Amino acid sequence: MGLFSKTPSKSPKDQVNEWCSRIRKEGYGLDRQIRTIQREEEKVKRSLKEAAKKGDQDVCRMLAKEIVQSRKAVTRIYTTKAHLNSIQSQMKAQLATIRVSGSIQQSTEVMKAMQELVKVPEISRVMQDLSREMMRAGIIEEMLEDTMEGLEPEELEEEAQKEVDKVLWEITAGQLGAAPAMVSDAVGEAEGEGATALPTLEDEQPEEDMEDMRNRLEALRS
Repeated sequence: MGLFSKTPSKSPKDQVNEWCSRIRKEGYGLDRQIRTIQREEEKVKRSLKEAAKKGDQDVCRMLAKEIVQSRKAVTRIYTTKAHLNSIQSQMKAQLATIRVSGSIQQSTEVMKAMQELVKVPEISRVMQDLSREMMRAGIIEEMLEDTMEGLEPEELEEEAQKEVDKVLWEITAGQLGAAPAMVSDAVGEAEGEGATALPTLEDEQPEEDMEDMRNRLEALRS
């Protein structure tokens, strides 16, 4: 049984329970990080609203970038928690296997999750230690780094600007930034419908009413 034949003082069941305990501890730490980031985001939101009232667009964009970064960090942490939860589920399955066979079985699911977790700065060291223990126990094989093609710098910059515009639009209630695509499309469709509807309403108005409306408009302009 690999590791366990060399260290009989720790049974496979005890080893799995220890891993589960360490994984849960890391999950609690990530929860605290999420709460801290979200509290800071609320402070930045208030600062952004104040800057918007003063018309300081440079400060608004800088603060909006901070909010975009904090939201990306929270999303990344939630993804990390999902991988941790996946490993915990697999560990429970291992406990069931141990009761039948008395040994730990290899798991491709744990392998995939660990490959992602060792890349996360907040828990990288712990996950590296854990992965080495799992390799010695035979639950995963030696991991190789993935090589992935990323986006071009121009595409990343353009995407970042879009995210900043969305945040500005959201927090300043449309005073700054640009509406998300779905909102823009809905507004465009509404304007298009209005453009086609106006001539029909105008045609149905009596001539004297239309003349009266034109006179009032002229008076307002003057």
